[in-house]
Amino acid sequence: MSYPENYKYAKSHEWLLLEGDAATIGITDYAQSSLGDIVFIELPKVGQELEAGSTFGSVESVKAVSDLYSPVTGVVTAINEALNATPDTLNAEANTTWIIKVAVKSADEASAMLSAADYEKFVAEETGH
Repeated sequence: MSYPENYKYAKSHEWLLLEGDAATIGITDYAQSSLGDIVFIELPKVGQELEAGSTFGSVESVKAVSDLYSPVTGVVTAINEALNATPDTLNAEANTTWIIKVAVKSADEASAMLSAADYEKFVAEETGH
């Protein structure tokens, strides 16, 4: 599994790419692998306000339904509507398939997230590998 160095990572297995005050958010390669074949995604509405740690949607796989958590506080500015028709894109391209874009209230929240190396260690500890 790969974790791009320029992303930040949440312990709830979302990745975040911050550019100024604009955050792009998706799920990690580990998350999609653990979920298995993703068959449905529930997305928030553009304009929805998010608090760091709050749920903004869910992904459903053949194994389970898993909540999606916002790693930052802000307002949803865009959703990846293509995922409604092809949610399995998250399985094939987790590191490049974004779910939502958020106007971030405070970039400090993003800087407190895990680096790629720290996230990789976290996953190893969580899985015992």
